[in-house]
Amino acid sequence: MSDLSDARVRCTWPRLPLDVAYHDAEWGVPVHDDRVLFEFLILEAAQAGLSWSTVLAKREHYRRLFAEFDPEIVARFTDADVARLLQDPGIVRHRQKVAGAVTGARAFLAVQREFGSFDAFLWRFVDGVPVVNAWREHAEIPARTPLSDAVSRELKKRGFSFVGSTICYAYLQAVGVVNDHLTCCFRYREMAPR
Repeated sequence: MSDLSDARVRCTWPRLPLDVAYHDAEWGVPVHDDRVLFEFLILEAAQAGLSWSTVLAKREHYRRLFAEFDPEIVARFTDADVARLLQDPGIVRHRQKVAGAVTGARAFLAVQREFGSFDAFLWRFVDGVPVVNAWREHAEIPARTPLSDAVSRELKKRGFSFVGSTICYAYLQAVGVVNDHLTCCFRYREMAPR
């Protein structure tokens, strides 16, 4: 596991060991696996109004409760399943977020049927090539962009919830559609297109 005691320069937001490990291994890495793309849709929606550290600490519990983020299984969750999940303190117990994960799974499957994969749907917004920004300071990074506005609109139109533009931008950063590592961060160079 990565930690802050090594000499590498990284983005300024990871402060806790779990954040650092996530930053160093996952954040900004282009994802093309539909199950992982679905996982981050659920987790980014759960994060709305909370810190990412809070959600990362609950991630393993989410995996267990949400069938390893299998959208086909989550899409079959019933109102009784939602009620059961809302009793579990290991996740963010917010009715709209939990119910939104279920309706989101159904919308996710519909996108897969239409495009062949969620990956094909998502990456078409950038013609399959990550957006590489060149931010020098964290304060320069926007909360939303025209790209996240477009993705948000399309997801909402398709029945997803908790996919506002700010959440979508965080999602795009997480799954590597956008590389927002600071230029001084060791991951920025590692993530640069070859």
